[in-house]
Amino acid sequence: MLTTHPFDDDKLREECGVFGLYNHPQAAAITALGLHALQHRGQEAAGIVSHDGTSFHLQHALGLVGDHFSNEEVMKGLKGPHAIGHVRYATTGGTLLRNVQPLYADFEFGGFALAHNGNLTNAQTLRRQLVRRGCLFQSTTDTEVIVHLMALARGGSAVDRMIEAVRQVEGAFSLVAISPDEVIGVRDPLGVRPLVLGKLGDTYIMTSETCALDIVGADYIRDIEPGEMVVLNADGMHSLRPFQPSSRRFCIFEYIYFARPDSVMEGLSVYESRRRIGMELAREAGVPADLVVPVPDSGVPAALGYAAQSGVSFELGIIRNHYVGRTFIEPTDQIRHLGVKLKHNANRAMIEGKRVVLVDDSIVRGTTSKKIVEMVRAAGAKEVHMRISSPPTSHPCFYGIDTPEQSKLLAHRLSVEEMREFIGADSLAFISLDGLYRAMGEEKRNADALTYCDACFTGDYPISLTDQHDSGATVEPLRVAARG
Repeated sequence: MLTTHPFDDDKLREECGVFGLYNHPQAAAITALGLHALQHRGQEAAGIVSHDGTSFHLQHALGLVGDHFSNEEVMKGLKGPHAIGHVRYATTGGTLLRNVQPLYADFEFGGFALAHNGNLTNAQTLRRQLVRRGCLFQSTTDTEVIVHLMALARGGSAVDRMIEAVRQVEGAFSLVAISPDEVIGVRDPLGVRPLVLGKLGDTYIMTSETCALDIVGADYIRDIEPGEMVVLNADGMHSLRPFQPSSRRFCIFEYIYFARPDSVMEGLSVYESRRRIGMELAREAGVPADLVVPVPDSGVPAALGYAAQSGVSFELGIIRNHYVGRTFIEPTDQIRHLGVKLKHNANRAMIEGKRVVLVDDSIVRGTTSKKIVEMVRAAGAKEVHMRISSPPTSHPCFYGIDTPEQSKLLAHRLSVEEMREFIGADSLAFISLDGLYRAMGEEKRNADALTYCDACFTGDYPISLTDQHDSGATVEPLRVAARG
C-alpha cells in the first residue's frame, strides 16, 4: 500500500493551513468551510476547536476536511460563536491523532487551543530544556513547545503568556489561538508564512489565504504584518507588536506553487504572479515548438504566461484525473508502473508528432519529471522540452515546507545538463533567480535588500537554524513525525 500517489511524492509540500474567527453564531461551520478552501495546504488531518462562552468543544480527525466535518452530528457538537481550525500535512512518520491540531491545554486562566503553520527551528533545543524542567509532552509536533512555554510564563493572561512564549521561539510561524476571552493571531517577525485578516459582517477572521475568506463570503482587509499579534475580543480588533521590527522575508515559493492561484498574498495575485513568471521564463529560455503543455494543475498559470509571451499555442496535452484517491494497492511492479496513469495521461491526439514544451513549477527528486517526459514521448511527441517556473531547488527548507534531505534533491547533485539527461528531455531550463524577481516586480535579486525568503534556491537562510547547529549535524530538515 502506498500512502501517496507517485506524482504526489515528488512535490514540495506546504504543511498547514489555519483559520480562526470571533463572534459569529455559525463559527464552527464557517471554520469548516474555510478549512475546505485550505485543503491544499494539508490533507492528512484536520481539527476544529470552538468555545461557547462556558466550555471548549474539540473535534480532531485524520483525513480530509469533508471526511469528518460534513457530519451533521459532529458539527452540532462544535458549539459557540468563536472557533479556530487547522489542516495538517505530516512530514515523516505516522500520522497520529495526538498530533492533530489545534492543540488544547488547560491553564490557570482557563482552556486554550493553538494552531500553527510553519516550523520552529529551535524546537528540539527548547523541548530538551522543557523536559529537563519536568514538562510532559503529549505529541511530537513542535507546536506543543509553545504550549509549555506559555505554561511556564510569568504573565497571567493568555495574551501575556503567548507573547512571552513566542519571543523565545525561532523559525517561521503563523499562529491562531483561542482562549475563553479572545481569538489571537500572530505572525513571525520576518513574515515567512502567510496570515491574512478578513471580515464577515461584524466578525473578524484570520486565516492563511484569501481564498478561505472568499468561500465564506468575507472581505479581505489586509495581511497581518510580520511580527504583528492581532487580538479579537468583545472590544473589537487590537494590534500588538511583541517583536523588534525586522526586514520582511515572505516565502517566494508561495507564489510559485504552494498557495491557491485564486489567493492574494502580500497584495499580489498568485495567479497573475505565476503567469508573469511563465512570461519571463519564455523570454529567458524560449525554444521553437508547436505546443505549450502544462503539467496539471500547478503548471497551468505559468504555461499560459509562457504561451502568451512565446506565441506558441497553449494546449492541454496532459489530462489529469481529479477523482483519484491518495492511497491505492499496487500488488506488482507492473501495476505500480501503470499506476502512474491513474492521475495523469497524455492527450495523444493533441501531442503526437508535435514539438512540446512542458511547463512545471519545480523539480525536486526528478522522478515525476522523468515519468512525465516518458509519457509524452510514448504518446508520439516529436520533441519534449521541459521548462521550470522556479530556479533549481538545491537546498532544503526549514521553515514549514516538507523537503527531502539535500542529498535527494536532484539540483543539489546534478548540473542542469545532467538533470536534462536524467529526465530524458531534449532540453531543460529553469527561470533564473533574477528572472523570478523581475516577474515579482523587482529589477533583480538584490542580496543586500531581500524581500523574500528564497533559501530553497540559494541556501541563504534568514532565520537561525539552532537545532541543526546544536546537534552538530549537517544542514538537513528536522525529521520529526509532524511539524506545525
